[in-house]
This record gives sequence, structure tokens and C-alpha cells, in this order.
Amino acid sequence: MMKQMLSNSYLFGTNAPFIEELYETYLANPAAVDPAWRDYFDKLSTLPGAGNYTGPDVAHAPIVASFAQRAKDGTLQSSARASESSDKQVKVLQLINAYRFLGNRWAQLDPLKRAERPQVAELEPSFYGFTEADLGQTFKTGSFATATGSEQATLREILEAARQTYCGTVGAEYMYMSDVTQKRWIQAKLEPLRSTPRYSAEERKRFLERLTAAETLERYLHTRYVGQKRFSLEGGESTIVAMDQLIRTAGTHGVQEIVIGMAHRGRLNMLVNTLGKAPAMLFSEFEGKHAADLTAGDVKYHMGFSSDVATPGGPVHLTLAFNPSHLEIVNPVVTGSVYSRQRRRKDEAGNQVLAVLLHGDAAVAGQGVNQEMLNFSSTRGYGTGGSVHVVVNNQIGFTTSDPRDYRSSLYCTDIFKMIEAPIFHVNGDDPEAVALVTQIAMEFRQEFKKDVVIDLVCFRKLGHNEQDEPMVTQPLMYKKVQAHPGTRRVYADRLVAQGVCGAEEPEQIIKDYRAALDRGELLYNPVLANHVREFATDWTPFVGQKYTDECNTQVPMADLKRLATALTTVPADFTLHSRVQKIIDDRRQMGEGKLPLDWGMGENLAYATLVRQGYGVRISGEDCGRGTFFHRHAVLHDQNRERWDAGNYVPLQHIDAKQAPFVVIDSVLSEEAVLAFEYGYSTTEPNELVVWEAQFGDFANGAQVVFDQFIASGEAKWGRLSGLTMMLPHGYEGQGPEHSSARIERYMQLCAEQNWQVAIPSTPAQIYHLLRRQMLRKLRKPLVIITPKSLLRHKDAVSSLEELALGQFQTVIGETDEMDPKKVTRVLVCAGKLYYELLAHRREQNIRNTVILRLEQLYPFPTEALAAEIAKYPKAKEVVWVQEEPRNQGMWYWFASRNHLVRHVERPGQELFLVARPASASPAVGYYAKHNAQQKAVIEGAFGALKSPV
Repeated sequence: MMKQMLSNSYLFGTNAPFIEELYETYLANPAAVDPAWRDYFDKLSTLPGAGNYTGPDVAHAPIVASFAQRAKDGTLQSSARASESSDKQVKVLQLINAYRFLGNRWAQLDPLKRAERPQVAELEPSFYGFTEADLGQTFKTGSFATATGSEQATLREILEAARQTYCGTVGAEYMYMSDVTQKRWIQAKLEPLRSTPRYSAEERKRFLERLTAAETLERYLHTRYVGQKRFSLEGGESTIVAMDQLIRTAGTHGVQEIVIGMAHRGRLNMLVNTLGKAPAMLFSEFEGKHAADLTAGDVKYHMGFSSDVATPGGPVHLTLAFNPSHLEIVNPVVTGSVYSRQRRRKDEAGNQVLAVLLHGDAAVAGQGVNQEMLNFSSTRGYGTGGSVHVVVNNQIGFTTSDPRDYRSSLYCTDIFKMIEAPIFHVNGDDPEAVALVTQIAMEFRQEFKKDVVIDLVCFRKLGHNEQDEPMVTQPLMYKKVQAHPGTRRVYADRLVAQGVCGAEEPEQIIKDYRAALDRGELLYNPVLANHVREFATDWTPFVGQKYTDECNTQVPMADLKRLATALTTVPADFTLHSRVQKIIDDRRQMGEGKLPLDWGMGENLAYATLVRQGYGVRISGEDCGRGTFFHRHAVLHDQNRERWDAGNYVPLQHIDAKQAPFVVIDSVLSEEAVLAFEYGYSTTEPNELVVWEAQFGDFANGAQVVFDQFIASGEAKWGRLSGLTMMLPHGYEGQGPEHSSARIERYMQLCAEQNWQVAIPSTPAQIYHLLRRQMLRKLRKPLVIITPKSLLRHKDAVSSLEELALGQFQTVIGETDEMDPKKVTRVLVCAGKLYYELLAHRREQNIRNTVILRLEQLYPFPTEALAAEIAKYPKAKEVVWVQEEPRNQGMWYWFASRNHLVRHVERPGQELFLVARPASASPAVGYYAKHNAQQKAVIEGAFGALKSPV
């Protein structure tokens, strides 16, 4: 039995893919396989599960399973022994597939030639039992394409072709992909050409010109601005060749806009030689002569730019996104911007707008934001039809790093295998190969609307920056770098040797380019001056606007009632969950004025009025469709149908025949990348309310870099406007450290220069007017809303339809009970749900000397409104800021450091006090009993004897 199994061992186990290959070849062309196998495949229609196998979509699982079983029971013995050539034929297909799978391990990718070729037994003919005598034998090539189109070749020819295709200066990885069509497409692009490009002399001269432009600019800056940081591209100049080829190919295939994301390395080169930024403008930035029209500004290698360039397929608009030094964080920002642009064009397939993301080799593998972004790259609400990723792989990451220390994978690009994106490794010293794989990558993206990766293996001539000395930590590598003549020189010598260029021509290109730089101009500039784009967004109405709280957000009562009816109308055959049915029934009565409005109804009416007025609404977050706390129910689910089978109904999408779009997306379990995506979206679309809701407020911790580097400071650094709205649930209900605090102090610390707004609305009318104000004002500032949890259904946190129809957002809400101002001796100032607990205690204890003011907008601070409310109580000797957060957290330190409350209590004899939880290293306690004790102490302390003034 064992002997029998060994004799047929190639029929199952690890060789199953090769049997599949043979079977696929048979399906495509029965004559292309050995007669013995063809006879066997002809009989497969009787296999369970095989069905009527008339095409390439036949299920392969039962076929492969049958091979294994029949090999074990001996029924394949006669077929397997039909001829020795049949056995060898299978092994030839195994060898071909081995090169498709593993050939990249032998590819000549490193311009520095540092590593020896690894031992990969599967790539050796001897591994399959072939000898020198077999090399001249002819075999069928299966799906492996030959240059002549023949279906057979000698083993020597097959081996040579496989090595040339997969082991030259291009190393392709794609066989892990599950889609056979995509794999065959890639094979058809690489194998007939043997991965060897065939470009005209004119095209090759263009590659040389691009290399020359890249190298010459760096050297020019190095000598003109000695010692200044620029994060040179030297060693990776083929990046400019890749970008040139990508843009030209994209234009030919219908792309009209490209948004580019990249970190600082090579950014100045990209700005000048790809986007066509005038060198004179760059020089002025080096010399500090640029206009100081931003309150902060940024360093030159973080700045963005946009232009319109000519391509063989027509004009393409290029945008290089602004990016801080957080490397990969810009990537989801770019995809969000691309998604917004696609929606504006109604480009649902993603044919017209493209994201191009440039990565560093250490950063792409090391920073988790990439995994988050790749995870949502094909999901609803985030998929853009695939990005083109270019990894500028200088093989060192950062100066002191060692590949053994900055990743655990074989390649830095292995992360992209999680979404089955094909990866093309290419030697940066071969610009023609770089151009070839770039063209193939761009065409793949357009054909399959899927991410694709170019791993451009190069080196870095200088250190991490121009003041760094890499020889200290990388002596052997940098001896090779110093000995390398440069990619431009290598390619120029090659073209001269091949007669494409004259001996003096490469040097003349350098001289011409330097002369142009001396004039502050570009030798080659594809930029189209005064090009008018059809889908450009007009931000003019929002630029330079002075901040104001004033805005008319009222909507006539009749319209509110009509919209309330639409919100509570469900298709007749739609079965709601009983709890949701009760909510909808209550909302119907709210819309009729029979019940006061709760938070969910107020919020939904805000969205309804906005989409009816022509403002789109987009909400995303981990539970935002239903709402983490079961309050929103913007998406209704039929209890008798699965949600992916027409089981959803979104009332806000059925408000009006001419309404703007309403989109609500339950995002992947991610904060950083999703928030960055929404920020990018909001910076591209000023006429849409873009909302990101954290599942719990503290979950925003995982996205803090987005708040710090983009949302809070983007306008000050780059002049980028955004109306992004963030909802962060907050409130001390005894749910422990991680589910109580939204860390308000973090957002307060970032407040300056009226950069954004921070609000804690406490009623349904307040959230209604706040959301409407965010769109109706000619002002685009980010908005951080500290939203409630238990307050969502609090019996006193309700509003009337009249408050929506006739009211407005109040930055401060004064005392609501009837109190005699002459008897008031204490003023409590608080925010959020704590107000209702203080109010309940005062009513229970019948306290008549203390009023409670609600601060609904924390920033910009409502100085005049608060002063006016405090002034109503001239006999008040004590003004108390009350917060449920620990005293070292929450709003107190921000207020105290800026003297905001103190300036309102300057009357003689009036003092300011603080009531809060004790200072704590944790946002909240985890023991419920301790929480209750602390909450009780805060509430009673606000009305009891006060300690010394602060």
C-alpha cells in the first residue's frame, strides 16, 4: 500500500496546486495536456460536485479531492503509469509554478548586490528528478505563455523563460491570490515579455530625462542650500520615473484625478519634477521668503500642492496631500479625499479618481494604520476601487535600523497579502523595468479595481537627513553606496552603449537642467496653465471667514412635522424588532407634538432638515447605524430578512424626492484610519456634514494622532479647512475607566486660534441646532461634540417641537427654574449630564439659594453669554465650577489656566471654587460602589460647605 501511495504521491498533498494547473489547462484546451490525462479528465463528469464542466468556472475542490482518494485506493494507477513522460510533464508544470511562486527569491532586485542568492531547492530542476539529459526534451507548457505562442518547448527553453520572467530585475508575487482570472491576467502581461520591457528610443530617453531631473535637483539643492534638511531622494530617483509612467498610463486609461500621499523623503523632488511646482517657489521657501499667511505654517517637506498636467490621454489633476512627520498616517486621509471626489463625480466604479500612496520600507510594515486602511479598502463606504502603492524601499528604513529589527516578514510588502494585492518587486537601477511594472500595476488597478503594489528596491545615498552620518551604524552598506555611481549614470552608460544616446548627450541634459534651475524654471513642465476642471470644489465662500456663533437654524413647524412623518414611515412588509417598533411609534407621537422629543429624534430631525435643504450627510463609526447606546436607529432591520438581502431600510434616504444623499456606515473596528479617512473626505467636500462617532469617547485615544496632526492644526499649518464633526460619548455612570471619560482635557488643550469647536449639548434641541449650525454657517471648522450615554433617555432631557422651530443653539443655558435673584448666593457652572443630577438634588433638598448654569459650548469660550448669566445674580458670593471628572482632568485646568471663569467673578467679595473628583491617574474608578460614593460627594459638595477658593 505504501509503495502504491509513494508511486502516486505527486497526485495529492502539497502538489495539489499543480494538479489544478493541469486541470485548468485541460479546461482551456484539452489538446494541451498529455493524452493519458486528457482521457482521465474526460471521465470526470461523474465525480460528485463536478457538475457539467464546460468552462473554467468548474469547482476544483472535488477534482483535487478525487486525485488524492484515487491515488490512495489505486484506481489512478493505470493512468499514472501510462508513461514516464506523463510523470515528467506534471513535474514540468510543478517547476513552472515554483517559479511563479518563488522566483522572486532569486530575482536581481538589489542595486547594491549585497546578499547572496538564497537556497531555494524548488527552483532547481534536480529537485524534480530532472537531469541534464532532460533539458532537450519537449514538454507542454500549459498556461505558461511562450514568446512564439507555441504550446510546447524544451525543458531548457522553459527553464530559461521562467528564470528570465521571474528572476530578473522584476520579481512578481501574486500566486497567493484566489482569483484565477487575475492571476492569468498578470501572467499574460509578464510571461510573453519575459518581464523584459521593449520601449522605443524616445521613451527610453524620457526615462533618462526623468532620472536626470531627479538627481540634478537633489544635487543642486545640496550645493545651494548647504546643511538644510530636504530628505533627499538620491538613490531612489527611479521613483520619479515610476510616477511619470503611472500618471501617463492613468491618463490613457481614463483617470482624471490623482491624489498622492507620501511622507517627507523625496517630497521636494516630487513637488517639482512630478507636480511641476516652480523651482523659484521652492527656493524662496528654502530662503524663508514665502508669504506668512498662515498662523503656524509648516516645513517645506510637509507641504502639499496641486496642478493639472498633460498626459497622452488628456489632462489629469494631481494633488499631493499635506502630511506631518507621522509617515503613513496620510494614507487613509488620501483615500477619504479620493472617495469624496468619486462621489462628487458619481464615479462609483472608481474609474476617474485614483489614490497613489508612497511608502517607506520600514514604515509600511511597521505602522498599524496601514493594516486598518487595507482592512476597509474594499468595504462599503470606504472602497475607492483600489490604490496604487509605491514602496520606496531603500533597504534601511531609518539610519540606525537593521531589517532584523524592523519587521518579522520576508518582505516589507507582505502586509498587502492580507487583501491579496499583487506585488511587483523591481530593481530601481533598471528604470525600464520600473516603468514596465508601473504600467502593469496601473492597468491591473483599472481592470480589477483592486489595490496593487510596486516595491521599488533602491538605496539611500545620504543619511536619514542631510546632517546624519549613516556610516556610524551602517558601515558596510554605505561603503557600497559610496561606490555606486548612481542610477542615472548606470542607465546613461547603458543607453550610450546601446546607441540610443550620443556619448555627450547625458551630460548635456544635466547642463540644460541646471541652467533652467538657475532661472528658477523647469526644463520639462507638463503643467497646464489656467486649466478649468469641471468637478472642482469652490471653497471660496468659506475662506477667511470670521468665527461667529450666530446662525439661524430654525425650520417651520409644518416642515418639521412632515419630516417627522417621513422618519417614522416604514414599508408595509417590513417587520421591526418590538423594541425598535416602540421607538418608532413614540417618534411618530413626538412628530405630532403628543410626546416631548428625545435625543434620537432631535438628532434625526437635524439630519432630515439638512438633506432636504441640499446638504449631504455622512455618518460613520463602529455602531453608528443603530447607535452604540440604542438611540439613533438611522438604519432599520427587517426581522424576517438578512441585512444583506434587502433587509435594511434607511428612512433618512426617503425624506424628499430632491433630497441630498444620506449615508450611514457601520465602520470596521478601527479608530485611527477611519477617522483619518473621514477627515480626508471632509477636506474635499464642504457641502456635506461628515460625522465620525466613537463607540465610546475614550476610543478616540487610538486616533489621537489624527486629532493632533490634522484636525486641530490643519488650518494653522496648511490652510486646510474642514467641517468634520466628531461625536464622543461621555458620562460617569460607573462603567469603569475605559467607558466613562472622553478625555475632554485633551481636546481643550488643543484649543487655540479658534481652530475648532468643542461642545457638550444637554438637550435634543441643542444637538439639533448644533448640527444644523455646523452646515448653515459659511464657516468650516471641526466640531468635537461630547455626547451623552444615559442622558439619551433621561426623562428631563427632552425638548419640544417649538424649541426646534423657534430656537437656536445656546452656548450657555441659564437657570430654568424660577429663582429669586435677590436670594441667590451661589452660582454653579457645569456641563453635560451632571446638570440633571445637580438639578434633581436641588429640587429634592428644596435649595433656593443656588442657581445652575450650563456651559454648552466650551470653545470658542462664550465669554459674553456666561458673563451675562452670572450678572443676573449680583448677591452671589460664590461661583463654583462643578465637574464629575477628576480635578486634573476634564475642563477645569483649561479654564483655570486661561482665567476664563475668574474674569467673570471679579466683583468685590466674590470667589471662585472647584468641586470635582480627587485628582487621579485613571479617568474613572472601576468599582461601582466607589463610583457612587464619588458621584454623591461631587453633587453634595456643590451645595455644601466649600473649601478654600481656587
